Amino acid sequence: MKDDFYQYQAQTTPYAPGMEIDHAKGNYIYDQQGRRYLDMVAGVSALPLGHCHPVIVAAIKKQVDKYMHVMVYGEYAQDPSVQLCKKIASLLPAPLETTYLVNSGTEAIEAAMKLARSVTGRSQIIAMKKAYHGNTMGSLSLMDYEERKAPFRPLLPDITHINFNCLQDLKWITTSTAAVIIESIQGGAGFKIPSKIWMQELSKRCKDMGALLLIDEIQPGIGRTGSMFYFTQHQIVPDMVITGKGLAGGLPIGALTASREHMSHFKQSPMLGHITTFGGHPVIAAAALATLTEIEQGGYMNEMAVKESRFRESLQHPAIREVRGKGLMLAALLPDDTYTALIVEECRRRGVIFFLLLYEKRAIRITPPYSISLSEIDYACTILLEVIESFYAPAP
Repeated sequence: MKDDFYQYQAQTTPYAPGMEIDHAKGNYIYDQQGRRYLDMVAGVSALPLGHCHPVIVAAIKKQVDKYMHVMVYGEYAQDPSVQLCKKIASLLPAPLETTYLVNSGTEAIEAAMKLARSVTGRSQIIAMKKAYHGNTMGSLSLMDYEERKAPFRPLLPDITHINFNCLQDLKWITTSTAAVIIESIQGGAGFKIPSKIWMQELSKRCKDMGALLLIDEIQPGIGRTGSMFYFTQHQIVPDMVITGKGLAGGLPIGALTASREHMSHFKQSPMLGHITTFGGHPVIAAAALATLTEIEQGGYMNEMAVKESRFRESLQHPAIREVRGKGLMLAALLPDDTYTALIVEECRRRGVIFFLLLYEKRAIRITPPYSISLSEIDYACTILLEVIESFYAPAP
């Protein structure tokens, strides 16, 4: 299978290991050679409850027996999609009550950008330096990583970049600004956490200038930081919330949530302002509803602080300069990026899967399923420390 993988399936880097997957269950992935791997990445935060959680699998099978795709988005009332949107509204503060379901986080970002310009009649969008919101043309325009943007120019105009967590840069938000978009925790930049003061001042500046505040919760959201959405820990209410990744427990989804008033622009300013064929797919919506219900009722978020502490206590090594993040969205930062990829690869060979980050090349990504046990945390950290030691051991 590996040879066919390299020959027939498009690659994103020259370095994909091509691990041949046989099956996955709980916190583990199994390859076709019978080896077991402890998953500390969770599909890059897309599997909050681990692999093939029985509640999610049951919801999928139940819905498949009823119906799958029946009509393009927004025409028919389909119970899983309606109930999912209602559930999302119950988890967010007013007036965030209306959700547009799409196929991925980056599509939800695209929809948010369009909606912000439609609502405000303005064109300027302010994004953060070292932001990552996806790779479609609009989402890519929000990035300031020129190496990745240059081959695809021209991109969207009227995008301004400011520094994340910088109070002084808030002055660039003016009455010409349609929207400011932020990740509630910067993912690709190394899991950078904003200060509460900055978040509150950002929210106030947007209100004062009539600009909309868009918060990307694609990675931090759905319980990963100890609350369903990380922005709620800062006592602010944005104008739009974008989710994806873990929302459907392992199936592709994205969601944009805003007020009913703002969302009405998609049906009348103009009509069909955003359309999708498979957004709100009933099988995926059923999986998402089951995922949210299980996370909300299963006590997972109550365990985040303890599990975060266990990682921080365990990841003690002279070569680990910092552990960034919140809850089970963590990154261990090394002194440099010389060995990061090699360390991740060696951990995989030893049966523990970690991963890398986009901008911060020194970082080792740690985003396991919420079901990770303390003993599994201890084991994963032991392997990681042993591998780091093999690369950074002091010279004799």
